[in-house]
Amino acid sequence: MNFPKLPAAVFAAALLLASATWAGPGHDHGDAAPAAGGQALPRFSAVSETFELVVVLSGKQITLYLDRFADNSPVRGAQIELEIGGAKFNAEKLGDDEYEVVLPEAPKPGVLPVTATVTAGNEADLLAGELDIHEAAHTEEAAHAHSWTEYAGWAVAIIAVLALLGWGGRRVMNARSVRAGVAASSAP
Repeated sequence: MNFPKLPAAVFAAALLLASATWAGPGHDHGDAAPAAGGQALPRFSAVSETFELVVVLSGKQITLYLDRFADNSPVRGAQIELEIGGAKFNAEKLGDDEYEVVLPEAPKPGVLPVTATVTAGNEADLLAGELDIHEAAHTEEAAHAHSWTEYAGWAVAIIAVLALLGWGGRRVMNARSVRAGVAASSAP
């Protein structure tokens, strides 16, 4: 039995050339949804009839976003005082509706109650919420991500094994045909 060499060679070349079309790290083909980048920062929002406050914690930095509840317009020139774990901090203005507080150290994991006193002109309000702080989660998936080169290596190994099996099967078939030919020629 004779195995055709051309289809096997074409198949191996197609597999090797197909790996060149795979996108490498940072490449986007447009239609795929972006994967989640990691754990979201601890945050909460507090709402009253006058204001809407969003509080986001990133390490020692707390960013506050202050808008009017009725029309979501930024509150300009407000003063915000935060009370966190019994300590009081005055927020500094960063933009139209963005304020910042830098803590002396990053809070420990757990639930952290936060109270904000907001004063804007003649309006004042007390807003409260909790930051639920978790330790960074580490998963097995994040510990070992597979790259396209690893998959290409496995594909080459599989092709090599299949080629060896085909070569070995061909040798067995040739040996059988030689034995059959010897047996046929020695028959009376």
